[in-house]
Amino acid sequence: MLTISVVTAVFNRVDTVGQALASVGAQRWPSVEHIVIDGASTDGTLQVLEAHRSGLAVLLSERDGGIYEALNKGLVRATGDVVGLMHSDDFFADDRVLERVARAFENLAVGWV
Repeated sequence: MLTISVVTAVFNRVDTVGQALASVGAQRWPSVEHIVIDGASTDGTLQVLEAHRSGLAVLLSERDGGIYEALNKGLVRATGDVVGLMHSDDFFADDRVLERVARAFENLAVGWV
């Protein structure tokens, strides 16, 4: 079965990160690795992340040089067959998005979706 890694970089997004985490957690595809890199948030974001820790493969909170450094930290930790990004103020349209992504990759000619 295809494993999908989802990388989320976050910094001080207490009002939106919970919805992003819930969106990934609600996906019906059974093999999802969610990696969250927090830039040492100070607004309560880390408490939201800790509340969702059981659904996360990786939670790292430390100062960094910005979103691109955070994303690179996440990408280096990703072990999935497919890697995607979920920004901290985004969410999936429905609970079958990653299933459709995985099904698209069943075609060996597909390199990206």
